[in-house]
Amino acid sequence: MLANDKPIGSGEACYFLTLNVVDRIDVFTRPAYKQVVADALNHFVDLGQITIYAWCLMTHHLHLLVRTPEGYGPAYFERDFKKYTTPEIVKAIDVEMDLRKDWMIQRFEDYGKTLKRIEKLHLWQNCSSPLHIDSSQPDLLVSRIEHIHENPVRERIVDLPEAYLYSSARDYIGGKGLVKVKVVNAQGLSKMKLMSAN
Repeated sequence: MLANDKPIGSGEACYFLTLNVVDRIDVFTRPAYKQVVADALNHFVDLGQITIYAWCLMTHHLHLLVRTPEGYGPAYFERDFKKYTTPEIVKAIDVEMDLRKDWMIQRFEDYGKTLKRIEKLHLWQNCSSPLHIDSSQPDLLVSRIEHIHENPVRERIVDLPEAYLYSSARDYIGGKGLVKVKVVNAQGLSKMKLMSAN
């Protein structure tokens, strides 16, 4: 069951997505760039185009566990999210006067040329290969949430998942994160809290 949403019904699904930056460039090293992603996620939540159960933004990728409304699958969300965030992140890079600006923009342009697309810049890689998780797999759902939240711990950025600001781990211990998430109140939640305490 979800803490602040109706329960996931039988047959309903959510998706585990990983969106990667082209060439695994460490774009998200500055708070201003990270905030663009957090604001964009909230924007799509407010539009009703996505329900977020877990998220974590690392330097060159974004993990999401989401549900999309009927008729608006994860591929549509991914397309719209990338289209929405790319110019905003580029604008933030411009404002921040990042020393890597020219190099990063060149990489984004080069990637766009290889795809021979209309868009001049491509910050995100094209394929995310969403993993479908249905309501009959609560253990898989919980393990994906744990995987998402443990990213900054595995990278030795923080000691505890909830210490990392750019994820939903705080929401899962009763705190308030940057993005509007629907906390999964499953059997594994107490196990997750125990893991965080150790």
